[in-house]
Amino acid sequence: MQPWMMMRSLSRDRSVAEHTLAPGTWRRVLSYATPYRPTIVAFLGIVIVNSILVVTVPLLLKALVDDGVIPKDSDVVVRLALVVAAIAVFDALLSIVQRWFSSRIGEGLIKDLRTEVFAHVLRQPIAFFTRAQTGSLVSRLNSDVIGAQQAFTSVLSNVVSNIVSVVLVIGAMLALSWQLTLGSLLLVPLFLIPAKLMGRRLAALAARQMTLNADMGTRMTERFNVAGALLVKLFGDPVREAAEYDERASRVRDVGIQIAINRTIFMAALTLVAALATAMVYGFGGLMAVSGSLSVGTLLALAALLARLYGPLTSLSNVRVDIMTALISFERVFEVLDLKPLVDEEPGARPLPQGALRVELDHVSFRYPSADEVSLASLEATASGDRRAGGPVLHDISLSIEPGQLVALVGPSGAGKTTLTALVSRLYDPSSGVVRVGGLDLRAVTLSSLRGRLGMVTQEAHLFHDTIRANLLYARPDATEEEMAQALRAAQISDLVDDLPEGLDTVVGDRGHRLSGGEKQRLAIARLLLKAPDVVVLDEATAHLDSESEVAVQRALDAALTGRTSIVIAHRLSTIRQADLIVVLDHGRVVETGRHLELLAAGGLYADLHATQFADSPRPADAPGDAVVVPAGPALT
Repeated sequence: MQPWMMMRSLSRDRSVAEHTLAPGTWRRVLSYATPYRPTIVAFLGIVIVNSILVVTVPLLLKALVDDGVIPKDSDVVVRLALVVAAIAVFDALLSIVQRWFSSRIGEGLIKDLRTEVFAHVLRQPIAFFTRAQTGSLVSRLNSDVIGAQQAFTSVLSNVVSNIVSVVLVIGAMLALSWQLTLGSLLLVPLFLIPAKLMGRRLAALAARQMTLNADMGTRMTERFNVAGALLVKLFGDPVREAAEYDERASRVRDVGIQIAINRTIFMAALTLVAALATAMVYGFGGLMAVSGSLSVGTLLALAALLARLYGPLTSLSNVRVDIMTALISFERVFEVLDLKPLVDEEPGARPLPQGALRVELDHVSFRYPSADEVSLASLEATASGDRRAGGPVLHDISLSIEPGQLVALVGPSGAGKTTLTALVSRLYDPSSGVVRVGGLDLRAVTLSSLRGRLGMVTQEAHLFHDTIRANLLYARPDATEEEMAQALRAAQISDLVDDLPEGLDTVVGDRGHRLSGGEKQRLAIARLLLKAPDVVVLDEATAHLDSESEVAVQRALDAALTGRTSIVIAHRLSTIRQADLIVVLDHGRVVETGRHLELLAAGGLYADLHATQFADSPRPADAPGDAVVVPAGPALT
């Protein structure tokens, strides 16, 4: 066993050996090996052959000395030397083939697990992502998946090769000299005791190093993304930031030095014990050779075999830790895979019907799910506290939106407007009642057809760190250049894109931060127009824009809404005036419905909201005299 592999094994946390695996873990782990069964068999065969070569060379060395050197038979010396050289070449080629098989198994397993976890995570509801730490999720796809694949590569090969090597080496040594073999085995505790003691210390230091590196990595991630860098520029102190990072880096350095020193001491101790064992063999074996009870070749073979004994023995003493470490990584991956998506496709789900779509909410109530329903405590920064389900957010809402109709949702902050649009988009399922689109319960509709027929623009448009072209094509991968150009023109942003040096191939930066807020919103609307959905949901898409950007975005929105069933969380009077139906929400209930003038005349909550938001606004020239002054109420949002 290579020294660095032994060190890695010994530096693992030994407490994992006491871990109790969930029932069925072994069977489930082995199921991942099924596609690679022939490869694994071939791989283990090569490992065994490689282990046999461990004893072959020392035995050939014995024959070379006893049958060639001492009798001065040059033919035997040359012949056996050539055999040793051939074995060395064969061993080198075998190592390459073994590595190829190992890579095929390991990398294939990593790919399978990563793909499965990635696809499963994307099926989780949006509530999952609001709670889970991104870094923890990425760790499951990287560190834990790699740790899991080691069960089939390094751990499996090490266990098999070490067992075969130890059995063959001890067998060969006993055949050569049982006296020296027993003496060598008496020194085994001198190897294992320091390995156990130093292993615990190295495991503790390695765990601390991982924690400190993770802390330092989190610090860099938070400061290096665009939003974090902006916050540092506006509120941070570069001197303090550098000093705090220096403190963290210093702790990582100090632990690294401790690990390096302890590893050196450990390897020096093992080397010393090995040297003492070799001295013992040469001492007692030399005396036996002088007395004639042992040949010189046998003595050299025993010394060579001894050098191949202690490493595998030390590794096997830690084999349970190695196996459990790999299996715990599998368990952590399974923990994610076993989290059932709260929003999923029912068996026998159907696509939405063709043609215009009607949206209907039938006695819909909703509460946000508990953390245990949608997330894992191990993926959250703080797993305690708000683990319970939230209280009711929507209460017995019934609403019908005809094809092509524009419905505006208004109400004070926290009234439930965004939650209602999330139900129509099936980001959540209602706690009771039914949401229907095209006459079908959304729970009985295929998710692909819903995503294909519904489009949404939120108040903060998200763009990937990619080109404008890639961000547009994400909504419709088969779109042509002309279709993209039409969408950009309709979204009032084609002039900007044309003026960019790289045009559609301009990279927008992390979260689109190279663009202004209005430009990002118009690109998001262009993406929506390119998709050409039948149902459009707008969640305050102009809420945080300046006046000039708002006008441009509003023109783009007018194009996006034309001829489509539209649900808009509105805060602009012009949008509300155009609405075929205004739905006023308060504390999760529909308190008023109607058109603009009707609701003003009713003098209810809508009139209060209107007066607060628009009492001082200039009246459009073509607007009727509806600026009724009523007592102030909550802001219209």
